[in-house]
Amino acid sequence: MADRHPEPDSPELRARWGNFAWTAENAEKAKEIIARYPAGRQRSAVMPLLDLAQRQVGAEENTQGWLPLPVMEYVAAQLDMPIIRVLEVATFYTMYNIQPVGRFHVQVCGTTPCMLRGSDDIMAACKAKGLKKGHTTPDGLFTLTEVECMGNCASAPMVQINDDNYEDLTAERVTHILDELAAGRQPKTGTQEPGRHTVEPAGALSNLTAMVSENHDYRGEW
Repeated sequence: MADRHPEPDSPELRARWGNFAWTAENAEKAKEIIARYPAGRQRSAVMPLLDLAQRQVGAEENTQGWLPLPVMEYVAAQLDMPIIRVLEVATFYTMYNIQPVGRFHVQVCGTTPCMLRGSDDIMAACKAKGLKKGHTTPDGLFTLTEVECMGNCASAPMVQINDDNYEDLTAERVTHILDELAAGRQPKTGTQEPGRHTVEPAGALSNLTAMVSENHDYRGEW
């Protein structure tokens, strides 16, 4: 996984984002989010507010969005939190982008199940399309990141692109997905395996009762 460092503070960053404030719609959403938590526990809203802020930045830039330091300071002030506490959250969770990203943030899972099922081929296919890990393509369209497990081990290998998961991938399938996104079309999300709908067994359906006759039953030896 690439090192995660916040975008350095600078006069240019302050000039662009120093006056960040919620849109009218997001201000109402922020109030609703904070109201979910008991009095005195409003700081618990930091994670959904950071997500909301990232989405607002993304809407302004036509990207997946990210969290400039002044935006994190805005959230910290609203929750009466030290900025370092907000930074601790934003830098820990890879769902928060702490540097600018492209229109499509391609996050390739490289943890063991995906690696065993071919995540190296997925990374190679992304590289063949001009994507470089930790960088955004010159046209601003794609940012490539390698991340840890995203919970789709039963349909590995997988990538998450913005809010969508793409599973049961091959090099050819991820290439098709990238081509479709670049052309302005929405590819099929979820599993890419024909006939598979979610993460049910790729072959015949099974249950524990059926397994008794198919596998050695160790229960009598326990």
